[in-house]
This record gives sequence, structure tokens and C-alpha cells, in this order.
Amino acid sequence: MSGKPKSGTVVQGVDFDRWAVILCKPDAVARGLVPRLLERISAAGIVVSDRMDVIAQPWQAHVVYRDMLADTGRHDLRDLPLYIDAAYAGRTVTVALAHGEPGVHARLRQLIGHTDPTRAVAGTIRGDLGDDSMAAARSQRRLVHNLVHTSDDPASARREYGTWYGPGRRLQVSDFDRCSVILCKPDAVQRGLVDAVLERIADAGATIATRRDVTVQPWQAHVHYWDLLVDADWFPERDIPACLDDAYADKRVTVALAHGEPGIHARLRHLIGHFDPTRAAAGTIRGDLGNDSLERALGEKRLVHNLVHTSDDAAAARRDFGTWFGAARRLLLTAPPQPTHG
Repeated sequence: MSGKPKSGTVVQGVDFDRWAVILCKPDAVARGLVPRLLERISAAGIVVSDRMDVIAQPWQAHVVYRDMLADTGRHDLRDLPLYIDAAYAGRTVTVALAHGEPGVHARLRQLIGHTDPTRAVAGTIRGDLGDDSMAAARSQRRLVHNLVHTSDDPASARREYGTWYGPGRRLQVSDFDRCSVILCKPDAVQRGLVDAVLERIADAGATIATRRDVTVQPWQAHVHYWDLLVDADWFPERDIPACLDDAYADKRVTVALAHGEPGIHARLRHLIGHFDPTRAAAGTIRGDLGNDSLERALGEKRLVHNLVHTSDDAAAARRDFGTWFGAARRLLLTAPPQPTHG
């Protein structure tokens, strides 16, 4: 056997049901529309990341248009390679990654609209921003200028990722300046408040991804609350390791990732409120949903029940991710990769 990989296998361990490649074509770049295109996609609730400018090589355009080039039913097959090279070779394009729920490809294709901008409906990107037509392109013997392409399906996304980002490049763990770990604590799970907590965070403008339930191992609680363990002398009447084991070991929690703009950690910490629910302001999660108090917890020599934790800062988010998701799972994340700008 040759050992040749299965056709289209350019990167392993990535769920392309949730990923699509966005290609902002040379006409979008020339017209200065790339920021507007990506903003339109983001406004539709799809996370856009890893934007990169690329000088297109002929082979890249050929792979993108491979179905058209290989379509024996096309009458313009002889001229099509010339049209593609004229449109792309040596020209700047902008590529980015889109991340969402399964079905993201169909949502994106609906959002960008019909191939012919004159047939794209209002509210679609091509319908609102397009300035060309198939008729004009045919008469001028060129490709139609229609601004943007997105992957048709998971197989296309896999192929296009390898085309524009390179088959040797791996999707990276999120930029932790833009990512926080949410820990819905055992009391939130027991009270059936996990959905309410995550909805409150999403309503504040964060994108929630990679939700999973975890049965807590003792080491996870110890790593997560390392500062309490190190500063245990501040709590002379409490056995902090025993308190942690009692509160967390073998209990169920729900963890998720929250994505947003830099500063997300401070915004989420403000949203969840003071660690003592009786001191948390109205409008915060702990203030509105909390039913415990630090005074009661101290009297009972236990940890306070305050529903939810979010990462304090980027360094804490990185540590929280390793604690609750596992460092070895970094290539299995269904979360946006670290942005890079060309």
C-alpha cells in the first residue's frame, strides 16, 4: 500500500461540522469591504477568527474551484483556468475561520446569498454589497465578482483549511485574552440553574461553546482552588482540603468556554458578582440567583455556595482550561483558534 492519506484528509482531530473557511475574494479586498463582510458574519452569531491576508498562488485558486474545473458539462472549460488565474494569481485575498454549531455551512451559504449578486436577495451579503452580475462577467469573459466564498460542507472546510492555512498547520487553543472558562459549581447543578447561568452570560454578549459535564476528581478542585490551599492559614477554623473534597470530589459540575473581546474576564467577573451572594449587587448572577451567605458558610465550616466561577484573567483561563478540559484535548476544542493577522 502507498500509505497515501484518504482524499481530503489534511488535518486530523478537528470537528469540521462546526468549522468553515471564509474567503474574502480579491474584489472584496480591492473595494475595502473585508471588515464589513466579517462583521456581517459575526453579527449572525458565528465566531470569526484567525483572519489572515494571503497573496493567492495559482494552485490555491485551482483547488478552490476544482469542481468547476473538472465539470465536463461546462461549455467554457477551456477558458475557465484563464479566468481563475486572472482573478486570483498574485492578488490579495483575506481568509478567516468561522466557528458555530453543526449546520454552520448552510447558515453561511444562506447569509452570503446567490452566486449572481443580481439574484441575491436583500439582507444577504451579495445582495446588499454586490455590484456585479453574471451577465456582465460573461460578456467580459471573466469570473463574476461576488465578494466572498464560504465552505459548502465539512469536507470542503477540511480541504479549504489545508488550501489556505497549510496542511501542516494545526488549529490552536484559543487566545485566552478572549476566552474564559465557566465553571457551574455543584450547587448550580443541584439547583438546576446551569442553563440560567449560561444564558445570562450569553445575553451579556459572550459566545458559549464546548459545554460539558464533569464528575470532579479531587486533584481538579485542588488545582482550581490552589490559592485557598496556599493561604489556608487565613482560615484557621477550617480544614480547606477537607472542605474542597466535601464540596467537589465526585460531584457533578458543568464547564464551558466563553468567548468575547479582550477584557472578557473583567466583564464576566463583574457579571457574576461578589463571592458572598448577600453582598452581590442586584443584576449580577450571584445577587439574583444566590441563596447562601459567607456568614452561614463560616458558621458551618464549609465553602460558600455561589453558583459559578469564571476565569480571573488570561493566565487563569489557560490553567482553568487544562484543569477542566484537559491539556491533551487542545486539538479537540470546538472553540475559535488564536487569531493571527497577516
